[in-house]
Amino acid sequence: MQQINELLLDENKMAFHPMMGNSYQLNDVGIEILKYLKEGKKKPEIIEILAERYSISKDALFIDVSDFMSKLKIYGLMV
Repeated sequence: MQQINELLLDENKMAFHPMMGNSYQLNDVGIEILKYLKEGKKKPEIIEILAERYSISKDALFIDVSDFMSKLKIYGLMV
């Protein structure tokens, strides 16, 4: 999935893109979303997984995951 596959994730909730030289500080859910995207999961699958894991409504998650993915696009990590 574009530049996302090149991101290196660490235990300090940091994502680093070696080719771009950029680092991103994330929270637990942000790291989790990136891991799912790197596995090739699509937005509906990610929302389903997170809804079950955190007992959050899918409507609320749709907004949050969409916002996160929009930011990835802004940073040039997704198309």
